[in-house]
Amino acid sequence: MSTTAHVAAAPPVHNAERRKPTLVDAIRWEMSKLGAQARARWTLLVCLVAPVLIVIAINAQQRPPKDSLYGRHIHESGLAVALLILGFAAQWILPLLTALVAGDIFASEDQHGTWKTVLTRSASRGQLFWAKAVTALTFATSVLVVLAASTIVASVLIVGHQDLTGLTGQVIPAATATQLVALSWAIALAPLLGFTCLAILLSVRSRNPAVGIAAPVVIGLVMQLVGGLGSVEGIRPFLLTTPFETWHGLLTEDR
Repeated sequence: MSTTAHVAAAPPVHNAERRKPTLVDAIRWEMSKLGAQARARWTLLVCLVAPVLIVIAINAQQRPPKDSLYGRHIHESGLAVALLILGFAAQWILPLLTALVAGDIFASEDQHGTWKTVLTRSASRGQLFWAKAVTALTFATSVLVVLAASTIVASVLIVGHQDLTGLTGQVIPAATATQLVALSWAIALAPLLGFTCLAILLSVRSRNPAVGIAAPVVIGLVMQLVGGLGSVEGIRPFLLTTPFETWHGLLTEDR
């Protein structure tokens, strides 16, 4: 007697489990959100165009601002103009530019009431925090790179690529001076990221975009005033604005 074996076909196994998003996925999402904001695009555009207009205005001045660092040398070398703008930008422009995003990146979720939607995603709270922080730090770096490149190129093309007079009176060849000026701008990245972190902190604590954006600028100005007082030399190394001045050492004779 023959027997017929009936083999039941097993149902196909579908891996319907959704892949959990990683930190990289969260960063990409925050980057795309930032790229869609007109504020971020306009900020980068201003960093690209404004230095050209400023260099043109400085070059047209008949009386150089001799009371400013490198102000007396603006008609001698375009590299001096780039350093003059760096000194001015470090006072409040750089803290403002980074705070436009960092001071709003958390507080805007409270303002628009979108935290409930954001937190229901499968990404963890830690991933969301670091994604926003990395996005703000990346934007700050981009702002500095665009602003520095536009300033240096515009200064050299409009004023000239002459030798630069150092802070101790020595003459620095143009090729060497260009490298030192670029490095001077690069050094500003460290304190700029510090202000970015400060803006993030204020954005989280205040839940108010206005506070997150304006407070770092005000704090920076106060630090500038405090650092200029002769009786507080002991606390100057601890001020967030002091590292903006470290490029001075690159242009002294014993560098």
